[in-house]
Amino acid sequence: MSEIRDTAIWESGKTKIDWVTGRMDLLRGIEKRFEAEKPFKGLKIALSVHLEAKTAYLCKVLAAGGAEMFVTGSNSLSTQDDVAAALVHDGLNVFAWHGATPEEYSSHLERVIEQGPDIIIDDGGDLVSLIHGKYPHLVSKVIGGCEETTTGIHRLRVMEKKGTLGFPMITVNDADCKHLFDNRYGTGQSVWDGINRTTNLITAGKNVVVAGYGWCGKGVAMRAKGLGASVIVTEIDPVKAIEAVMDGFKVMTMDQAAKTGDIFITVTGCSNVIGKRHFLEMKDGAICCNAGHFDVEVNVAALREMSGHSFQARKNIEGFVLENGKRIYVLGEGKLVNLACGDGHPAEIMDMSFAIQALSAEYLAKNRNRLHELEKKVIPVPSEVDKAVAFQKLSCWGIAIDTLDAEQMEYLYGNSGN
Repeated sequence: MSEIRDTAIWESGKTKIDWVTGRMDLLRGIEKRFEAEKPFKGLKIALSVHLEAKTAYLCKVLAAGGAEMFVTGSNSLSTQDDVAAALVHDGLNVFAWHGATPEEYSSHLERVIEQGPDIIIDDGGDLVSLIHGKYPHLVSKVIGGCEETTTGIHRLRVMEKKGTLGFPMITVNDADCKHLFDNRYGTGQSVWDGINRTTNLITAGKNVVVAGYGWCGKGVAMRAKGLGASVIVTEIDPVKAIEAVMDGFKVMTMDQAAKTGDIFITVTGCSNVIGKRHFLEMKDGAICCNAGHFDVEVNVAALREMSGHSFQARKNIEGFVLENGKRIYVLGEGKLVNLACGDGHPAEIMDMSFAIQALSAEYLAKNRNRLHELEKKVIPVPSEVDKAVAFQKLSCWGIAIDTLDAEQMEYLYGNSGN
């Protein structure tokens, strides 16, 4: 049933999965329990997340819990063909390959949804959007789903506001054990892993422009500072702009920053953050890349239209020559640079995020008989799940923390004990 590039390369993918498995302590513990309890027995799970080794291990953990898995990627450049082959070798259903055309990408999403999933695990909202738009007759079968990203949650909230969301969706990205660590430390490191391995250039001494100062932008800026860059932040939110200033960064408009930046990184979730007028102001040799979910933040289409010609400067680097003779470089086609040009977040970080995913999916499965209480809306990760992941992570590190005694509980909470 699967549609992948090459089944013969599974051993390479298995090696990658084995490497991260050894460093994902939380998921290993969950896998052991799932194997015994089978919380997903008889259920189909549709998953669209960046298809690399860490995601593959999450898929195996869910399968260990009894789920029939139908897997695709959420970005054509982040899919690793050998990892997809390894999952197929283990008996999972995979529809994805690296470098898929927009038509192929859409077809893979459709193949996953056509199976009639009970639970959806999404990264960016494409599966949820597709089932509501093209397969409305399958919506009533869905128990609920989990969304991995800020961008996906934005899309879900719009659907909820319009009254078109057909089942509950858990906002995994909003869990403390996800966004505080995945978005900040994971994005911060993986973005620079992708940039540095692709460009082979030094960061120290350069002017780095970070567009957006949410948790992801904070991580990217922090790591840039650590690498010796002079960091400029652009923002539309005055409170976040103040944060950036007090964190020691310069704050400018993109029109101002375009004139001085050497490396530009968009982390906004918006579109046309860097557009035609900005390209015209940039230095010769400026480098642009995107760390937001969709490839619309750096307007590559506008850059292509206004350039005389483009050329392959290096693997995953396209150069554009403007009419004024300046060269502008774009990494990873303007798609997620940490995955299009790298391996994504570190395994230990994704261990926390995917533990939240696995436990949130289990929450949906266990509560399938009281869906009317969950309602067809965007709902937070249960606090007990978030805290359980945090305590278990500390335990894996051998770290203990204090607890309140009865007197302290009374002082803080009175007789409520909450």
